Amino acid sequence: MTTKPHFSLWSDLWTDLHDPNLLWQVAAVLACLAGGWALARVMRGHLSADGVHSNVVRWGVESFSYVMAPVFAYGMLAIALPLVARWHSVSLLRIALPLCASFALIRLAFYIFRRVFARSGHTGPLVILAERVFAALVWAGVALYTTGLWPELLQYLSGLELPVGKHRISMLTLIQGVLSVVATLLLALWLGALVEDRLMRLDTVHSSARVVMARFTRAMLILLAVLLSLSLSGIDLTVLSVFGGALGVGIGLGLQKIVSSYVSGFVILLERSLSIGDMVAVDKYFGRITHIKTRYTILQGLDGIESVVPNELLVSSTVQNYSLSSRQLRLTTHLTVAYGTDIDALMPALVDCAAGVERVLKSPEPGAALLKFGVDGLELELGFWINDPENGRTNVASDVNLAVWRLLEARGVKVPYPQREIHMVRTPEQ
Repeated sequence: MTTKPHFSLWSDLWTDLHDPNLLWQVAAVLACLAGGWALARVMRGHLSADGVHSNVVRWGVESFSYVMAPVFAYGMLAIALPLVARWHSVSLLRIALPLCASFALIRLAFYIFRRVFARSGHTGPLVILAERVFAALVWAGVALYTTGLWPELLQYLSGLELPVGKHRISMLTLIQGVLSVVATLLLALWLGALVEDRLMRLDTVHSSARVVMARFTRAMLILLAVLLSLSLSGIDLTVLSVFGGALGVGIGLGLQKIVSSYVSGFVILLERSLSIGDMVAVDKYFGRITHIKTRYTILQGLDGIESVVPNELLVSSTVQNYSLSSRQLRLTTHLTVAYGTDIDALMPALVDCAAGVERVLKSPEPGAALLKFGVDGLELELGFWINDPENGRTNVASDVNLAVWRLLEARGVKVPYPQREIHMVRTPEQ
């Protein structure tokens, strides 16, 4: 019966504990760990220094700055292992090498989890649970590897087969397929998040174009990740032709509205007719655009209520955009004054009254007009302009109406109201 190399490793380490030369291994491990930490710190300081221009190399190193120290330490341990082995036993280094690699893998996984699922900075309980489960699995794998049980576990899983239709698949193949799918999808989502962050910083590109490019890149990365993971799992991609045909029939029959909303979302972003921050009115909805998703757009009303509007409605219906080419909006208020009022003196006073309101623009200046001679009095219109429709129209109109009312009271102008006289006529008795 042959001795397992990992069992021999632990026995050699136990023997080295009684050897004074163990101090050389301890010194080598500590030197590699300190060197990795120092090199990572120098690299981060160099990247954050002024004068270093952004490029692909800097982008990649910045992305892996979270795992620089364990990666550099692992590289130094790998270099130190054959060098120290020329003069001393390296049992401690052989154990430190997988431990350092597992630590780097865990930190890399934590970084990817938080970049994908906690981009806002808030780490939810599911992310924390996923990190703890992953760390436990990695440390369990390291324990099995160092104790020599890892090959036996792989052999057992390879011999454990599950019936799938007319075929049988080993548990090891199934686990490898699931892990490959999860790993490639996480990698695709992480790369998509990096690309989106980079695109959103490009001030020279329109915001809608940046959103389109970011989402298209993420979709393509996810598609490539799925195809690659299926290939790694040993699944023939030609079987997807049947699924593609069924999916096409399903889209044609039951997913017309959903697909139309997705296509409309890309149309909106590409033609730039709507942008985040615009004040729009569509159908019975009015508000400011806060998010433009692939399938829907979120409008936040002035009362704080958010409406989820399908993109198909924004493409197929008439949309009033108060911020497309200009944010200036004209509002009007109407009033009726009694006959006999000095209109020549009142109308300039109304203009000055509206111009005195804070949100009313001075250019273009407000204007007053005599619309018609009504039944009850002279009907006037006072028009004024604002350039912040996102702050509401009702409140500024109320301020103007209050100022007009104070003006009418100060000047003693009468505002007539409809009056009707009813005459009772008694018919002569027959």
